[in-house]
Amino acid sequence: MTETAFIHRFEPAGDAGSPPLLLLHGTGGDENDLLGLGQMISPGSALLSPRGRVLEHGMPRFFRRLAEGVFDEEDVARRANELGDFVAEARQRYGIAAPIAVGFSNGANIAAALLLLQPDVLAGAILLRAMVPLSDPPKAALGGKPVLLLSGHGDPIVPASNSPRLAALFTEAGARVTHKVLPAGHQLSQADVTLARDWIGNAESRAA
Repeated sequence: MTETAFIHRFEPAGDAGSPPLLLLHGTGGDENDLLGLGQMISPGSALLSPRGRVLEHGMPRFFRRLAEGVFDEEDVARRANELGDFVAEARQRYGIAAPIAVGFSNGANIAAALLLLQPDVLAGAILLRAMVPLSDPPKAALGGKPVLLLSGHGDPIVPASNSPRLAALFTEAGARVTHKVLPAGHQLSQADVTLARDWIGNAESRAA
């Protein structure tokens, strides 16, 4: 697969000390959707933002689903591995380090799958309204990678029991997980922006 197989946007870093971000949109979004969010939570970061290659009623997604909340898990795994290949080739093309994924909804789910299937591709992840992407995930070794999981208390799409399962899955795999449940639904709130910005700042200071 060639790197150009994903339509994408790339914004170079304004600050070499800021971690690059891999921005992964939700259903119906595109490569422009999360650029503003990326700039808000980590000013100066390089931004790599691909468009999902699966269409559902004309809306881009990163993998197929059989119904709302029911994933085509074979497609999840295949598409996550394609995304991992894209990130590896984009890193070479643009000269960036392993990125932190910032995913919303469908984008958060593919980021979660990518962490489990190809742990070395990402430096960490901010998962906004994510679900467990694979019912029988591989045994991953995440070696202390930082993961921020932000859930909505009133989310009508993600079952209340699902997010704690995802947090436990990453913790068992060795990630450093921060899981917060916000007084929000499935849509993002200012609290998501603030928590993500603070979390990235803390991750940077720990890395330094």
